[in-house]
Amino acid sequence: MCAQALGRQVAAIRLLVFTPRKVVRIVRFQHCNGRYCEEADGTQAEPGTGEYSVHYNPAAYRWVRQGTATPCGTDEEEPPSPTLTTHFRQQSNPYSVSSSRSHYSTQNTLLNLAFGRTNSSSKAPPPSVSNEDPPPDIKCNPRAFQRCRPEYSTMSYDASQQTPPITADEAFLLLHKVSVLKGSMEPHDVVQFLEKLSQLPPELQPLAKGDTRFTMLLRYGVENLQHFSNTQLLKVLQAFVSLCLPAAHTMLGLYETELVRRADGMEPRQLLLAADLWRCLGRRVPRFLEKLYGCASVWPWARLGPAELVQFIYVIGEGRHCTTPLLLTLELQLLHHLDLLTAEEVGTICLGFFKSQSCLSTATVNRLVSRACVVVQDISDFGLVNVLKLLRFSYLDHLGLLRSLGTEIPRRAPQMGIQGLMHVALACSALHYRDDSVLLAIAERLPALLPHCRSKDAGKLLWAFGTLGFTPNQVPGLFPSLAQTMHQREAEFRRFPEHVLTGLMGMAFVGLFPTSLLTFALSPEFVSLATIPRQLDLKKDLFTLDATVGLEVPGWTGPRISHTLAEEVTQQLWNFALQDVCIKPEVLEAESLLQELLGGEGFVLKRMILPHTRSIDLEIHLDAAGNPLPLLSETKSLNPEPISPSLQGLEEGRIGVMITEDLLAQLTNIKGIPVKSPQKPPHHPACSPMPSEAKDEVFTSGVELTERLIGALKSPNPLPPSPQDPPGEAVQRLAVQVSNRNQYCYRSQQLLGLHKLKRRQLALSGYRVVELPPWEWLPLLCQSHAEKMAYLRSKIFSNID
Repeated sequence: MCAQALGRQVAAIRLLVFTPRKVVRIVRFQHCNGRYCEEADGTQAEPGTGEYSVHYNPAAYRWVRQGTATPCGTDEEEPPSPTLTTHFRQQSNPYSVSSSRSHYSTQNTLLNLAFGRTNSSSKAPPPSVSNEDPPPDIKCNPRAFQRCRPEYSTMSYDASQQTPPITADEAFLLLHKVSVLKGSMEPHDVVQFLEKLSQLPPELQPLAKGDTRFTMLLRYGVENLQHFSNTQLLKVLQAFVSLCLPAAHTMLGLYETELVRRADGMEPRQLLLAADLWRCLGRRVPRFLEKLYGCASVWPWARLGPAELVQFIYVIGEGRHCTTPLLLTLELQLLHHLDLLTAEEVGTICLGFFKSQSCLSTATVNRLVSRACVVVQDISDFGLVNVLKLLRFSYLDHLGLLRSLGTEIPRRAPQMGIQGLMHVALACSALHYRDDSVLLAIAERLPALLPHCRSKDAGKLLWAFGTLGFTPNQVPGLFPSLAQTMHQREAEFRRFPEHVLTGLMGMAFVGLFPTSLLTFALSPEFVSLATIPRQLDLKKDLFTLDATVGLEVPGWTGPRISHTLAEEVTQQLWNFALQDVCIKPEVLEAESLLQELLGGEGFVLKRMILPHTRSIDLEIHLDAAGNPLPLLSETKSLNPEPISPSLQGLEEGRIGVMITEDLLAQLTNIKGIPVKSPQKPPHHPACSPMPSEAKDEVFTSGVELTERLIGALKSPNPLPPSPQDPPGEAVQRLAVQVSNRNQYCYRSQQLLGLHKLKRRQLALSGYRVVELPPWEWLPLLCQSHAEKMAYLRSKIFSNID
């Protein structure tokens, strides 16, 4: 009788049989005819049975449970930026997601489709654009700011505040009550059961979630969805977070719809808590965030404190988007509360604006970074890296913070992780700031961290050190070890081809050319992969690497990119130059004055001598005596056709001529014309313009046919890009460069990597570089015509061979 009475009170008891590996059997004893009978309930916990794996974007939704943390400096952004345009302001990347627009309904036929599985209309978020989850590394907590004020406890999920766990028996008794109450459950019953079940230890949660009665509970929750109070609705979401409900669960779309519907009536802290819970669940909720941003524009910000502001900016960062009107409101509130912000809150705000690609005003960024300088000794490594990320995105120099790196990074580097160090180096290179104490501290720390180094980290570190001109002999093992790491991560290049190109460019800047990596990067298979349309255009990097190998690696027998691809990129680069650098006032002034100095338009040619170096030059030729030689002007307009690589030999060889009647007559019978030796062009004084009569004579009198000219006219393939000196005459080729401050390290006269590479390759191509540096040429633009002419005369003729 006692057994029967107990059996009636307890309808089912589950005994869990454990082995050292896993639960292998679940036995249910069901009361039946006065005794307990074993009920078949599955004999093995097979993979996938009752198991919930949370699909989420680790770059966008990083959640730290109690006792765990994420790698310091984890690359949670990253708004990709072109690898060779560090002196241009980064452009915002539009963030768009597609979501399942599920209609709210409580019909059982729809609800049955919403539980326990993911259908085709509600897919898991796409994979992150960053690499796979990083290996174990130095840890830090990106949510540490939420410990700075007690107000955060009402706006964010805190895993450390969990109540004592319940046992498996308690959990299954709760599920039994679900089966008893069924459709008579009230909203508070659903909330109570879910909160209790969320207290199960993580290792037992799959057993409860695999039970059909748990699915029933979720179903009844949706049936009561509209009857939940705001507080109850948030408690249900908190329970889902604790239970690690999968982000792709279709049922969550119904909860998002309900929150969107009632958002206008919710308090700011409730909305912020809801947003944080969605983040912890790892589900993208664009409709809810859009509604949240709309509500925030009418919040009574005067009654809200710094905690609400920081949490909201944190949510914006995780959502990767911020509207322009809302950004103006946030700037005002930020300036109002700035002096009250703690060190970690400053770092969180910087990261939020960085992730959302929010273009703050220069004044606001400067004031925010100035606040970081005040608390720099108290800020964590993670927070300091976030401040540098915002500076890197804004391309603003803050001398106070940059100088503090010389003290802070050597002190912190021995405890920092690989990704944190990578971001410090990357920020320094983006801001063109070279501090050897910072770079040496990073370089000395790297060998111990190479096992944790991703291809992304290795590539960007190589880029940063190469850009800043950190030569291999300063730390002999740095470049080889990072190159070896890239070798070991070669499998990652097929998913992220930009990383190998970034690293190879950094090594090329300092004159290093690892044969095996270059062979891989220039192989037809990799070129085909890298040229697939994507957010980052990798064609320019391929073009630069290919042309650099052709110039600087003698006897190269490896693969090269196609002629068609080289032509395409050359045209793109020239079109860009026409709209940008070619029309800069300092360039136009130099071109005009040099034409006046040397004798006319025909003596100065504005072009890209080395297109793969992505900048223009003013080309001038002088004879052995220092007299200017005429050049075929590429164009007299501001919108010429680009120089085709196939025609560069003809162009660079200076063998083009004006077609005259005499020339046409000679060409009609080319075989019978005797070859004449070249004549020296008439001398025109460099100090005075060429008389108009003389210019007319030069350009209309025709030319004599030489062997070189006849060969060029008859050959289907022009001469190679390196121009050949005319027979019997030494020609000095000058490349006049009107440089700007973005080509140098910050507050120095040291060229950055790409521009140093160009100087090196111009010398290999037979050119003498004549530079008009910005600290000399720009002040002269306001001076008299005579002063400018005297300056140019000294530059051109002071070093005549």
